Amino acid sequence: MSELERIDYAHGETPLTGYIALPSGTPRAAVVVFPTIMNHAPNAMRRMPMLADAGYLAFMADFYGAPVPDRAAAFALGSALRNDVDHYRARIAAALDTFAMHPERGSLPMMAIGYCMGGQAVLEAARMGADLAMVASFHGILSSDRPVGADDTIRPRILVCHGDRDPLVPREQVAAFEEEMDAAGANWHLHVYSGVKHGFTDPESDSHNMEALGYNTSADRQSWAAMLSLMDEILG
Repeated sequence: MSELERIDYAHGETPLTGYIALPSGTPRAAVVVFPTIMNHAPNAMRRMPMLADAGYLAFMADFYGAPVPDRAAAFALGSALRNDVDHYRARIAAALDTFAMHPERGSLPMMAIGYCMGGQAVLEAARMGADLAMVASFHGILSSDRPVGADDTIRPRILVCHGDRDPLVPREQVAAFEEEMDAAGANWHLHVYSGVKHGFTDPESDSHNMEALGYNTSADRQSWAAMLSLMDEILG
Protein backbone atom coordinates (compact mmCIF):
# COMPACT_ATOMS: atom_id res chain seq x y z
CA MET A 1 0.00 0.00 0.00
CA SER A 2 1.14 3.55 -0.77
CA GLU A 3 1.00 6.38 1.73
CA LEU A 4 -2.42 7.93 2.32
CA GLU A 5 -3.27 10.62 -0.21
CA ARG A 6 -5.12 13.67 1.13
CA ILE A 7 -8.26 14.66 -0.79
CA ASP A 8 -9.86 18.04 -0.11
CA TYR A 9 -13.58 18.20 -0.78
CA ALA A 10 -16.59 20.12 0.51
CA HIS A 11 -20.21 19.97 1.58
CA GLY A 12 -21.68 23.35 0.76
CA GLU A 13 -19.54 25.92 2.55
CA THR A 14 -17.90 23.33 4.82
CA PRO A 15 -14.40 22.26 3.71
CA LEU A 16 -13.72 18.58 4.39
CA THR A 17 -10.61 16.40 4.28
CA GLY A 18 -10.61 12.81 3.06
CA TYR A 19 -7.83 10.30 2.54
CA ILE A 20 -7.31 7.63 -0.10
CA ALA A 21 -5.36 4.39 0.29
CA LEU A 22 -4.24 2.58 -2.87
CA PRO A 23 -3.67 -1.18 -3.00
CA SER A 24 -0.46 -2.46 -4.55
CA GLY A 25 -2.30 -4.14 -7.43
CA THR A 26 -5.47 -3.54 -9.40
CA PRO A 27 -8.30 -2.69 -6.96
CA ARG A 28 -11.23 -5.06 -6.67
CA ALA A 29 -13.67 -2.34 -5.60
CA ALA A 30 -13.81 1.14 -4.08
CA VAL A 31 -14.75 1.38 -0.40
CA VAL A 32 -15.78 4.52 1.49
CA VAL A 33 -14.98 4.35 5.21
CA PHE A 34 -17.16 6.41 7.54
CA PRO A 35 -15.44 6.89 10.91
CA THR A 36 -16.74 7.01 14.46
CA ILE A 37 -18.07 10.09 16.18
CA MET A 38 -14.41 10.88 16.94
CA ASN A 39 -13.89 11.27 13.17
CA HIS A 40 -10.33 10.48 12.06
CA ALA A 41 -9.40 8.53 15.19
CA PRO A 42 -6.88 5.67 15.12
CA ASN A 43 -9.43 2.83 14.95
CA ALA A 44 -11.00 4.22 11.79
CA MET A 45 -7.71 5.16 10.18
CA ARG A 46 -6.19 1.72 10.74
CA ARG A 47 -8.84 0.24 8.46
CA MET A 48 -7.38 2.06 5.47
CA PRO A 49 -4.21 -0.06 5.11
CA MET A 50 -6.23 -3.15 6.03
CA LEU A 51 -8.58 -2.54 3.11
CA ALA A 52 -5.69 -1.72 0.75
CA ASP A 53 -3.87 -4.88 1.79
CA ALA A 54 -7.04 -6.84 0.98
CA GLY A 55 -7.05 -5.34 -2.51
CA TYR A 56 -9.48 -2.46 -2.12
CA LEU A 57 -9.23 1.22 -2.97
CA ALA A 58 -10.29 2.99 0.23
CA PHE A 59 -11.51 6.51 0.94
CA MET A 60 -11.82 7.92 4.47
CA ALA A 61 -14.75 10.34 4.77
CA ASP A 62 -14.80 13.42 7.01
CA PHE A 63 -17.84 14.15 9.18
CA TYR A 64 -16.99 17.61 10.49
CA GLY A 65 -14.23 19.45 8.67
CA ALA A 66 -13.08 20.58 12.12
CA PRO A 67 -10.68 19.29 14.79
CA VAL A 68 -12.05 16.93 17.43
CA PRO A 69 -10.02 17.66 20.58
CA ASP A 70 -11.94 15.36 22.94
CA ARG A 71 -15.05 13.21 23.33
CA ALA A 72 -17.18 16.11 24.57
CA ALA A 73 -16.41 18.09 21.42
CA ALA A 74 -17.08 15.03 19.28
CA PHE A 75 -20.50 14.44 20.83
CA ALA A 76 -21.41 18.10 20.32
CA LEU A 77 -20.30 18.00 16.67
CA GLY A 78 -22.00 14.68 16.04
CA SER A 79 -25.27 15.75 17.61
CA ALA A 80 -25.33 18.99 15.62
CA LEU A 81 -24.73 17.11 12.38
CA ARG A 82 -27.41 14.50 12.99
CA ASN A 83 -30.09 16.85 14.30
CA ASP A 84 -31.20 17.63 10.72
CA VAL A 85 -31.61 14.44 8.69
CA ASP A 86 -31.41 16.27 5.36
CA HIS A 87 -28.17 17.98 6.39
CA TYR A 88 -26.75 14.70 7.71
CA ARG A 89 -27.63 12.85 4.51
CA ALA A 90 -26.11 15.59 2.37
CA ARG A 91 -22.84 15.32 4.34
CA ILE A 92 -22.84 11.56 3.72
CA ALA A 93 -23.60 12.07 0.03
CA ALA A 94 -20.74 14.57 -0.30
CA ALA A 95 -18.24 11.84 0.59
CA LEU A 96 -19.87 9.26 -1.67
CA ASP A 97 -20.04 11.67 -4.61
CA THR A 98 -16.45 12.82 -4.14
CA PHE A 99 -15.13 9.27 -4.23
CA ALA A 100 -17.43 8.25 -7.08
CA MET A 101 -15.91 10.97 -9.28
CA HIS A 102 -12.29 10.40 -8.28
CA PRO A 103 -10.09 9.22 -11.17
CA GLU A 104 -8.72 6.28 -9.17
CA ARG A 105 -12.24 4.94 -8.70
CA GLY A 106 -12.97 4.81 -12.41
CA SER A 107 -15.76 2.28 -12.95
CA LEU A 108 -15.03 0.18 -9.87
CA PRO A 109 -18.08 -0.98 -7.90
CA MET A 110 -18.52 1.09 -4.75
CA MET A 111 -19.16 -0.07 -1.20
CA ALA A 112 -19.24 1.68 2.18
CA ILE A 113 -18.37 0.59 5.70
CA GLY A 114 -18.66 2.47 8.96
CA TYR A 115 -18.00 2.34 12.69
CA CYS A 116 -20.33 3.61 15.45
CA MET A 117 -21.66 6.87 13.98
CA GLY A 118 -20.15 5.76 10.69
CA GLY A 119 -22.11 2.53 10.94
CA GLN A 120 -25.27 4.57 11.24
CA ALA A 121 -24.11 6.68 8.28
CA VAL A 122 -23.72 3.75 5.89
CA LEU A 123 -27.18 2.47 6.80
CA GLU A 124 -28.49 5.97 6.17
CA ALA A 125 -26.76 5.86 2.77
CA ALA A 126 -28.62 2.64 2.00
CA ARG A 127 -31.89 4.26 3.06
CA MET A 128 -31.09 7.21 0.78
CA GLY A 129 -31.00 4.88 -2.20
CA ALA A 130 -27.24 5.23 -2.71
CA ASP A 131 -25.89 3.20 -5.62
CA LEU A 132 -23.62 0.94 -3.60
CA ALA A 133 -22.97 -2.78 -3.92
CA MET A 134 -22.70 -3.28 -0.15
CA VAL A 135 -22.73 -1.44 3.15
CA ALA A 136 -21.33 -2.83 6.40
CA SER A 137 -22.11 -1.34 9.81
CA PHE A 138 -19.92 -2.15 12.81
CA HIS A 139 -21.56 -1.31 16.18
CA GLY A 140 -23.64 1.37 14.48
CA ILE A 141 -26.97 2.84 15.56
CA LEU A 142 -29.70 1.02 13.62
CA SER A 143 -32.54 3.53 13.93
CA SER A 144 -33.19 6.48 11.63
CA ASP A 145 -35.15 9.71 11.75
CA ARG A 146 -36.39 8.76 8.29
CA PRO A 147 -36.93 4.99 8.12
CA VAL A 148 -37.71 3.39 4.78
CA GLY A 149 -40.94 1.70 3.77
CA ALA A 150 -42.39 -0.49 1.06
CA ASP A 151 -42.16 2.27 -1.55
CA ASP A 152 -38.43 2.81 -1.01
CA THR A 153 -35.59 1.04 -2.81
CA ILE A 154 -32.50 -0.20 -1.00
CA ARG A 155 -29.82 -1.10 -3.51
CA PRO A 156 -26.85 -2.41 -1.49
CA ARG A 157 -26.61 -5.66 0.34
CA ILE A 158 -26.40 -4.89 4.03
CA LEU A 159 -24.17 -6.36 6.73
CA VAL A 160 -24.75 -5.35 10.34
CA CYS A 161 -22.25 -6.49 12.99
CA HIS A 162 -23.68 -5.82 16.43
CA GLY A 163 -22.78 -6.52 20.05
CA ASP A 164 -25.71 -7.91 22.03
CA ARG A 165 -24.67 -5.97 25.16
CA ASP A 166 -24.55 -2.63 23.33
CA PRO A 167 -26.81 -0.36 25.43
CA LEU A 168 -27.02 2.15 22.56
CA VAL A 169 -28.71 -0.47 20.39
CA PRO A 170 -31.09 -2.54 22.53
CA ARG A 171 -32.85 -5.59 21.15
CA GLU A 172 -35.99 -3.58 20.48
CA GLN A 173 -34.02 -1.38 18.08
CA VAL A 174 -32.57 -4.45 16.38
CA ALA A 175 -36.05 -5.94 15.91
CA ALA A 176 -37.38 -2.65 14.53
CA PHE A 177 -34.47 -2.51 12.07
CA GLU A 178 -35.22 -6.02 10.83
CA GLU A 179 -38.86 -5.12 10.26
CA GLU A 180 -37.89 -1.89 8.49
CA MET A 181 -35.50 -3.66 6.16
CA ASP A 182 -38.00 -6.41 5.41
CA ALA A 183 -40.67 -3.84 4.57
CA ALA A 184 -38.32 -2.29 2.00
CA GLY A 185 -37.29 -5.68 0.58
CA ALA A 186 -33.65 -5.21 1.58
CA ASN A 187 -31.07 -7.99 1.38
CA TRP A 188 -29.57 -7.92 4.87
CA HIS A 189 -27.28 -9.94 7.11
CA LEU A 190 -27.21 -9.46 10.88
CA HIS A 191 -24.33 -10.83 12.95
CA VAL A 192 -24.88 -10.56 16.70
CA TYR A 193 -22.06 -11.26 19.18
CA SER A 194 -23.17 -12.34 22.65
CA GLY A 195 -21.78 -10.47 25.64
CA VAL A 196 -20.19 -7.83 23.37
CA LYS A 197 -20.49 -4.09 23.98
CA HIS A 198 -20.46 -0.97 21.84
CA GLY A 199 -17.12 -0.13 20.18
CA PHE A 200 -16.03 -3.77 20.03
CA THR A 201 -13.65 -3.18 17.10
CA ASP A 202 -11.65 -0.42 18.83
CA PRO A 203 -8.67 -1.61 20.93
CA GLU A 204 -8.84 1.71 22.82
CA SER A 205 -12.46 1.24 23.92
CA ASP A 206 -11.60 -0.04 27.39
CA SER A 207 -9.34 2.94 28.08
CA HIS A 208 -12.28 5.38 27.92
CA ASN A 209 -13.74 4.02 31.20
CA MET A 210 -17.28 4.04 29.80
CA GLU A 211 -19.58 1.19 30.79
CA ALA A 212 -21.12 1.05 27.30
CA LEU A 213 -17.78 0.48 25.57
CA GLY A 214 -15.59 -2.58 25.36
CA TYR A 215 -13.12 -4.09 22.91
CA ASN A 216 -13.64 -7.72 21.95
CA THR A 217 -10.86 -9.41 19.99
CA SER A 218 -13.03 -12.22 18.66
CA ALA A 219 -15.90 -9.99 17.55
CA ASP A 220 -13.44 -7.60 15.90
CA ARG A 221 -11.80 -10.43 13.98
CA GLN A 222 -15.04 -12.25 13.10
CA SER A 223 -16.85 -9.11 11.93
CA TRP A 224 -13.97 -8.13 9.65
CA ALA A 225 -13.88 -11.65 8.22
CA ALA A 226 -17.65 -11.51 7.64
CA MET A 227 -17.26 -8.27 5.72
CA LEU A 228 -14.47 -9.63 3.52
CA SER A 229 -16.47 -12.79 2.87
CA LEU A 230 -19.54 -10.84 1.75
CA MET A 231 -17.36 -8.66 -0.48
CA ASP A 232 -15.93 -11.80 -2.08
CA GLU A 233 -19.41 -13.18 -2.67
CA ILE A 234 -20.62 -9.93 -4.27
CA LEU A 235 -17.58 -9.46 -6.48
CA GLY A 236 -17.24 -13.09 -7.48
